[in-house]
Amino acid sequence: MNDVAKHKPSNATKDVTSLRSTVEWLRAEGLLVETDKPVSGDLELTGLQKHFDGSCPMLFNNVKGYPHARAITNLFGDIRIIDRMFGFSDPTQRTRALARALNRPLPPVVVDRKDAPVQEHVITGNVDVNKWIMTIRHTALESELTIGSGIRLISGKHVDGGTDMGYNRMNFRWGNVGTFQISPGSHMWQVFTEHYNEERIPITMNFGVPPACTMLAGAGFDYVILPKGCDEVGVAGAVQGSPVRLVKATTVDAYALADAEYVLEGYVVPRDKRYETAEAERAGVQGKTFFHPEWAGYMGKAYKAPTFHVTAITMRKPESKPIIFPLGVHMFDDSNIDTTIREAAIFELCERLQPGIIQDVHIPYCMTDWGGCIIQVKKRNKIEEGWQRNFLSAILSCSQGMRLAIAVSEDVDIYSMDDIMWCLTTRVNPRNDILNPIPGGRGQTFMPAERMTAGDKQWTASNTMFEGGMGIDATVPFGYEQDFHRPVYPVDRVKPEDFFDAKQIEAMKARMAGWVLSLARTGR
Repeated sequence: MNDVAKHKPSNATKDVTSLRSTVEWLRAEGLLVETDKPVSGDLELTGLQKHFDGSCPMLFNNVKGYPHARAITNLFGDIRIIDRMFGFSDPTQRTRALARALNRPLPPVVVDRKDAPVQEHVITGNVDVNKWIMTIRHTALESELTIGSGIRLISGKHVDGGTDMGYNRMNFRWGNVGTFQISPGSHMWQVFTEHYNEERIPITMNFGVPPACTMLAGAGFDYVILPKGCDEVGVAGAVQGSPVRLVKATTVDAYALADAEYVLEGYVVPRDKRYETAEAERAGVQGKTFFHPEWAGYMGKAYKAPTFHVTAITMRKPESKPIIFPLGVHMFDDSNIDTTIREAAIFELCERLQPGIIQDVHIPYCMTDWGGCIIQVKKRNKIEEGWQRNFLSAILSCSQGMRLAIAVSEDVDIYSMDDIMWCLTTRVNPRNDILNPIPGGRGQTFMPAERMTAGDKQWTASNTMFEGGMGIDATVPFGYEQDFHRPVYPVDRVKPEDFFDAKQIEAMKARMAGWVLSLARTGR
C-alpha cells in the first residue's frame, strides 16, 4: 500500500479556497515535498516533474530569475490527493459528485479591492510580463520559453452573461504583448469567432488560483454540458463547497479571481495576429516548427495566433513570494486536471440521454486527456439494449477531439487497462461492434493524425479534417449474460494467513503485479 493511502488524516484545518491555503494544508498533511534549492524554468522544472510524475506536489521556494516568486508543480499529479482535497471517497463517487456540481453551481461573490489579496500590489507602468510571470521550456526541442499555466476569466456579455475559465498558452515576445493561442471549438474560440471584428475583448489571466478553478479550467470541449453562458466559476464554487471570490479588475471591464496569486489584466485583440515564436516568424509558416508539447503526447507546433495586450499586473505582496503553478504538459498533472470534469460531463451527457444506465466513466492517462474514454453501463432490461451505442455516438459527436470511445458492461473494471483489453479481445465482433458515426466531421487540430490531412500545406484549423471517431461496443448483449459469465474462484473462503506466515505472504505478493493482482483480489 502506498503512503498516500496509508496516511491518517491530521487535525489540520482544510481550506482549499486558495492555492496558498491549499499548500498549507498539503504541508500539514505531509503531502508536500519542498526545497529551497534554486530551480530554473528552462528545462529543470519540467525535468524534475517528469522524474516524479504522478507523485506528490513539489514546492520550489527559490526560482532562478524570479526572486519574488515560488513555484509549485505536480499539484494534481496524484489523483488520490485530489480526492482527499475535495472529500471524494473513490473514483466513481468523484465522477458522480462532480456531475452534481455541474448541475448545481454556487454563484461567485464579488469583493472589494481592499479585500482581494491578488490586488495587494499593482503594476501599470512599464509592464514586462516575463519579468514577473515565470516562463518554462518543457523540452530542448523548443526554441523559446513560454507561459502555459494562466487561467483566463471571461464574464458578462462575451459569454452570454455566464463565466468561462480555460487555458491559453502565451509567449510575451513584446513586453506587455504576447501571442494568445486559442483551441478551435473552445469557449474562447466561440467568443473569438463571434466578436472577431471587435477591437478588444477584455479578460484577465489568473495564476496560482484555487484548485477547484484549475479543475474547471481543464474542462475544455465539454460544451454540451457546459455551454456558452454557463457559470463555470459557480461550478468551481460547488466543487470546493463555498463561493469563489471575484474582484473587479483595475484597468479593464473584467473580473479576476480575488484569491489568485497573480493576475494579468488586458485585452485579446482578435485581428492582431502574430507568430508564436521568432523561428516560425522567420520561416513564415504555421504548424511546422516545434513549440510547446501537446496533450496528445506529441510535440506541438508554432502558429500565428491572436494577441493579448496586458494593461496591468496585479499580485499578492512580492515579499510574501506569490506562488505560480507552471503546468507541465502531457503529465499526470495536466491529465488529471483535464479528465476529472470531462469524466463527469460525459457521465452527465449519458444520464441526460437515458437515466440509470451509465454507471461510471474513466479516461485513463494513455487516452491523453481528450482523445478517448471508457464508459461502464448496466442494461436492466431488453429495451435498454442499444443505448450504449447511442452514448458512444453522442460522446464522439459532442466532445471535440474524442477519437475512441469504448463501452463495457458492469462486470469490467474500467480502471484496469488489462481488463479493458481482455474485454475488447473476447467480446467485440469487429463486423458489428465497431462504430464510425461522424466521418468528415470536425475534430481537434492538435492531433497529428488530423494534421496529416493537410498534406504539405500549413497545419491550421481550417485545412485539417477529422477522419471520424471510433466507438467500440464491448458490452455483453442483454440476455446472453450466461455466455459471458466470468468464473469466480473461492478467494473469500480461504485465509492465506492460516497456511503461510506474513513473510511468506509478502514474498509471494511481491511477485504479483498488474492484471493478475487485480484478478487475484476479486477471484476472477
